[in-house]
Amino acid sequence: MRMKVKQVSLVICLFLFLFVVVGGGLHLNPGGAFLAAATGTPLVIHIFNRWTGGSLAQNPRTPAGSSASLRRFAEADENQAHAFEGEDIVRQ
Repeated sequence: MRMKVKQVSLVICLFLFLFVVVGGGLHLNPGGAFLAAATGTPLVIHIFNRWTGGSLAQNPRTPAGSSASLRRFAEADENQAHAFEGEDIVRQ
């Protein structure tokens, strides 16, 4: 329940952000700003979900001892190792 409330509140905040920024930046009237925010919000959510590999609702948490959580931990650790290698190359 708490996750659903969090997701809905983030969508509302994104809508308001787009309403103010797009409406003010493009000097739109209130109707145009509302239309831009109403069409831009689902688009931004869709792009974010594609970029991150899915929403949190589609990837529920697994028990701490499961192999899926260990696999995700190993993948995250592997990604961090590559990031540190890049930092070493830049430093040299």
